Amino acid sequence: MKVAYFDCFAGISGDMIAGALLDLGLPLAILEEQLAKVGLDGYEVSAGRMQKYHIGATKFDVTVAAPEPARTFNKVRDLIEESELPEAAKLDVLAIFTRIAEAEAKVHGVPLDEVHFHEVGATDAIIDVIAAVTGLGYLGFEKIYASPIATGTGTVVTAHGVLPVPAPATLEILAGAPIYSTQIHAELATPTGAAILAHYATFVAEMPAVRPEKTGYGAGMRDLEIPNVLRVIVGELAAESDETVTLIETNIDDASAEVLGYTMETLLAQGALDVWFTPIQMKKNRPGVMLSVLVADALTEAAIDTILSETGTLGLRISKHSRVVAERELLDADTAFGSIRVKIGRHKGRITSVAPEFDDCRAAAQAHAVPLKEVFAAAQKATRRQIDNGNMQR
Repeated sequence: MKVAYFDCFAGISGDMIAGALLDLGLPLAILEEQLAKVGLDGYEVSAGRMQKYHIGATKFDVTVAAPEPARTFNKVRDLIEESELPEAAKLDVLAIFTRIAEAEAKVHGVPLDEVHFHEVGATDAIIDVIAAVTGLGYLGFEKIYASPIATGTGTVVTAHGVLPVPAPATLEILAGAPIYSTQIHAELATPTGAAILAHYATFVAEMPAVRPEKTGYGAGMRDLEIPNVLRVIVGELAAESDETVTLIETNIDDASAEVLGYTMETLLAQGALDVWFTPIQMKKNRPGVMLSVLVADALTEAAIDTILSETGTLGLRISKHSRVVAERELLDADTAFGSIRVKIGRHKGRITSVAPEFDDCRAAAQAHAVPLKEVFAAAQKATRRQIDNGNMQR
């Protein structure tokens, strides 16, 4: 899985994101082509190399010919909706600006339609958002992760006056995300950068296990005590790894089958790795079940809340376990019964399992009126043949 990890040790801003994506290979010409589809004029964009504390980075700049009045959220929305951007890009751009508008509305206590964008509604901010959406779409990441965000400290001068850092709107946008202050007296995290990252990224306390392939650096405007760059690390997610997971268990003898089934569905929808029930005998000769839930450490609190809320149990047992996860890939096996998806498992580079997808095999068996086991066998044989010939189609 191709992933990107945004390392926000110097904060986050729209131009830093654009610079990092250009550094990773987004052609400036592609970006200019997309920007031409939006009804903006009187601007120029450029990108150039520079150094921040001896780290080479790409600086993305937007030059606007004349001062601009503040745009309302409605005007920004109309501008994007009337543009010729691809529909998927429009949805992402609008979602990002809606996130900003909702934060501004809450901070200032006004209805959403009355929100006036000042800095974040300017042409350069709109271009930064379009650049981020264009770049992320062009580079084709399957998953985006982000580190905790350094916000800086002190105050910042805005159209609304002098505000504390992080600015109130930025703080609202990053609600639920991990942030931290620094001794650097500057605004490191801007509303635009925060909204872009909040829209796309999964925040993690530590960088996931990734095999790095390329790193992009986007330069910020100021010179700080640290390299003022956004680092984006691109690579393959290392699916095979030793990792720690949390096992949550509880014994239940007073919940209906419907409640237990709904609880399982809810936990799996929240991202639990596995959920299962074990029949047990409890006190007073009552038959019961032991609910077991396996989750990633980051989801432990959410799973605990769900179990307590849905089942009414009064106690949980929680333990940590190490596990090894094999690398997995999905291949298409060409058989006499059509194309069958096959899940390949690898451990230390060696194939350990070849498992045809049941739904594909069932559909093929029914379509060709043959036993299911024949389709399974054909899919396994075709997969082995394709592996031996080095012809594996993902």
